[in-house]
Amino acid sequence: MSRRNIYLKSGLIALVLFTCLVPKALADTPRQQLQGTIDRVMEVLGTIRSREDIERNKGLFRKILSTRFDFTEMARRSLGSHWNNLDGRQKEFVSVFTQFIEGSYMGQIGSYRGEAIVYGREQVEKEYGEVDTKVVGGQGEPIAIRYRLHLVSGQWKVYDLVIDHVSLVSNYQSQFSRILRTASLEELLKKLREKGEGKEG
Repeated sequence: MSRRNIYLKSGLIALVLFTCLVPKALADTPRQQLQGTIDRVMEVLGTIRSREDIERNKGLFRKILSTRFDFTEMARRSLGSHWNNLDGRQKEFVSVFTQFIEGSYMGQIGSYRGEAIVYGREQVEKEYGEVDTKVVGGQGEPIAIRYRLHLVSGQWKVYDLVIDHVSLVSNYQSQFSRILRTASLEELLKKLREKGEGKEG
């Protein structure tokens, strides 16, 4: 076998091995990964017919959301400068914050009326990306939602949503800062727990 053929064969073997070993996710764009997650959510939503269906599928919804949302980064950004004052309680705050976000999401499931998602602009700059979407087909005007994502171990994770030009993280940061100006961390955690459990407080 000629040296040229040896190089060619070695190159082909390396290419095949590289293709097999590198996770498919690394080749996916933010939109592709996000759309895969949203498609799964919409598929499950299409089976919801009653409150019992919602209760039965809560665990599945949580599992789907946890694969695409970086709740730690979302919590850190939402707390802003107060994050560094948690004195080792960051994990506790992330846990309560995650329950709060999931509770808010679960509370909206029953309002689904067959809306569809339309995908628009996608922008990627190094390890950060944005994907524009619109929720259409429901009652009222379409709702514009921009997903902000960053790359974590080959997965594009959502750390913020901009809904009709309002950043979810910025909104939470304003609320949390206002609460912490006159209240303690314990009081903030209590409020988040109550809302995560579907209580008003």
